[in-house]
Amino acid sequence: MAETTKGSCLCGTITWEANCEMRPVVMCHCGQCRKQTGYCYAATAADNDALTIRGNTLKWYQASPETMPEAKRGFCTECGSALFWKNESESFTSILAGSIDGDSGLEIVEHIFADDLPDWYEIKDGKPIRKQ
Repeated sequence: MAETTKGSCLCGTITWEANCEMRPVVMCHCGQCRKQTGYCYAATAADNDALTIRGNTLKWYQASPETMPEAKRGFCTECGSALFWKNESESFTSILAGSIDGDSGLEIVEHIFADDLPDWYEIKDGKPIRKQ
């Protein structure tokens, strides 16, 4: 039986449910993720066919039309919560771990785009660091 994980935006207008095992958390330190969240992007992921998103305030923003035209970021237009990152050529959707309602049992497994790390914080958790 598949595990069910649920989440929502800050105002609760957008909810999501994933009926699958969630990917462990990956921390993205790229400039776009920092601009969207104010820090880094802590993301898990779910298979598209196991993910249900509800709510009429979800907006998708194509952040990299020149370099990655198939990628987009989903957020709530009511409260501004960043919720999703999706590459249309992939079979999964990345989900911000902070949007999970309740405990998840997930753990951070790596840091990516660490070459974009700003000078005002350091990675000190001992997890693998990938520079790209």
